[in-house]
Amino acid sequence: MNATFYIAAAVAVFSTGMVVTRANAVHSLLYLVVSMLSLALVFFVLGAPLIAALEVVVYAGAIMVLFVFVVMMLNLGGRIAAQERAWLNPRAWRGPAALSAILFAELLYVLGASSGALTGAEPVQPKEIGRALFGPYMLAVELASMLLLAGLVGAFALARRDVPPRKERNP
Repeated sequence: MNATFYIAAAVAVFSTGMVVTRANAVHSLLYLVVSMLSLALVFFVLGAPLIAALEVVVYAGAIMVLFVFVVMMLNLGGRIAAQERAWLNPRAWRGPAALSAILFAELLYVLGASSGALTGAEPVQPKEIGRALFGPYMLAVELASMLLLAGLVGAFALARRDVPPRKERNP
């Protein structure tokens, strides 16, 4: 199972590098989804299936929908139709699709393995995660939520276009 871990980690590193280097925001988001999925597979291989499921549901699902919504909100303008056609270009989906296929093949391999502990690590129970998140790390979790909220408010403030006030007509 070490090979599965290293392949998933390599996909995560590569796709994260592609997130940073892509000029188009939607292409970066596609690679970010692949990065999140590969991290979920890494967690699964390390014996934390709950964290892997949370990674997929919370980050690759909910947070990415929020990011796509913000990107769509920021790209308002007259060139929307041409920009959407460029985003739907199949060539832009080749890289993320190939990396996702590698991760899917690895996941099938891991699920098909008959060994109980995947890498010898003991599985992490949900009770332990809850105690850690709401015990010694509660302040860190709350600070992270405040940071995400501040980032969302900041993105809205930067994207807002100032509209001059209308002059009222006197009858």
